[in-house]
Parts: sequence; C-alpha cells; structure tokens
Amino acid sequence: MSAYLELLKKSLTASLYEESAWQVIDGPMNDVTGFAAALKRKVVSFLKQRGLLIVRAKPYQPELREQGLDWPLFGLTMVGMRRLNNVQECIEDVLAKGIPGDFVETGVWRGGSSIFAKAVFRQHGADNRAIWCCDSFEGMPAPKATDLLLQKKSDFSDRDYLAVTEEQVANNFRKFDLLDANVKFLKGWFCDTLPTAPIQSIAILRMDGDLYDSTMDALKNLYAKVSLGGYVIVDDYKSWRGCRTAVDEFRKNNKVEDQFVDIDAHAVFWRKTK
Repeated sequence: MSAYLELLKKSLTASLYEESAWQVIDGPMNDVTGFAAALKRKVVSFLKQRGLLIVRAKPYQPELREQGLDWPLFGLTMVGMRRLNNVQECIEDVLAKGIPGDFVETGVWRGGSSIFAKAVFRQHGADNRAIWCCDSFEGMPAPKATDLLLQKKSDFSDRDYLAVTEEQVANNFRKFDLLDANVKFLKGWFCDTLPTAPIQSIAILRMDGDLYDSTMDALKNLYAKVSLGGYVIVDDYKSWRGCRTAVDEFRKNNKVEDQFVDIDAHAVFWRKTK
C-alpha cells in the first residue's frame, strides 16, 4: 500500500519527470513591456488558435515541487508532496477514528488532490466515501474589489493553463482506474452551487479557491457540515491575501478557535473540535 501511494504522489505531481518544470508562456506578459509585450501577446494568441504553445525550459528543482512552489507543465496537481502527505494523514486519521463524512475539494484544477484522496480511501477499504470535485471547470473567476484591494496581482482569470473541463478531470480519474459512482462533480461558481450542494456530511474539506469570495462561499456553505473531528485544509492561506482574510473573518465571526497547523509555505489546516 505504502509503495503504491508514494509512487502515485510522484506521478500526480510529475516529480518523476524533470521536463515537468518547463512553463507555458500564458497570461500577462510581465517580463516585457510596450511594443515587445504587444508583439509577444499577438504571437502567443496566434499560436494558441492553432493548438500550439510556447514553452520556456526551466530546470527542475525538487525542493520547489516538494512544497508546491512551481506549476508543473503536465502534472495533475500543483500542490506538491507535502500537501498530498497532509491529505493522506487526514484521511487515515478520520478512518482510524471513525469520523463520518466525505472528502470535498473546492477548486480541483486537473483533479490530482481528489484523485489521490480517492486512492487513499480505496486502499483502506473505504471506497464508499464520496469524493466531491467542486469547480467552475472554466478557470478562475475575475477577482472582485476586496481581492484587488488586498493583493493587486490576483487576477488569473485569463490563464488558459488554469481552465480544465469536467470531462478532462473525469478522464484523469479514469487514467488511474479511480472513477466510479462515488466520485461526484459539482460544476459552477461556488456562490451558485454550494448553497444547494447535496453534500450531507464532510470528513475533510479541502479549500483551494485562492480568492476572498471563493473561500468565504466554501466556508459559509460547507463548514457546518464538517464533522467534529474532521479537518479543514486551506491551500492558499499563506499566499493569497483574499483567502487568508476570508478565513480569519469567518473564524472570528463564528468563534472558531481550533489551532492552525502549517503544512508548507502555502497551506495550513485545522481539526474541528466544536
């Protein structure tokens, strides 16, 4: 079991391939300005329309991938090894303690973290636990005033790299023979889908929405469903100010005093005790 899950982590993070450190040139042209930026943007757009991409070769740095500090070119998750270790530890703890509920991820990208969660449950004979993949499946929304005020560079809505369809994520589950009826997809913006989501009980809530509203929507609509003894994981707490502000406000307003535990340079989690 251990060898399979360790190999799966390396596969999902693309840590097996040094070429995974290469980067697609996408979104804003921050490295050039003026005429050069306009020309570069036109070239990138021209190639995209023909199914071609410009890729910048970069050296693979294991320490960055360990903490999820780079964006893998062809991996299925960008969270890195430590955050996948955290998912495994949380799942194994709720199973050992009999904590009821499903695994819910808000913001799944290519599905890697949810795929790994499914594998851990299956390896422990708990395949009846649902895996909820909640995402727009259209990329990130444009940030609202709160996020832009807190962090100017928070608009990633134009990054094609971040837009992954529901069918692509489902197909990624199939690649590992992990797609079944207990893998659920909830498509749409969180403000529209989460208030009426048919999720009854949550053992692990993993939030990866980056922005203030995305994080607050997840907390307001799902936190009450997290079982006592269950876990709340915040992927972006230390790197996205909008996310951190939403978490801090929610915890203060709802008198959540459970201790944060650091995972890596980006993420934290806590265990719900009351």
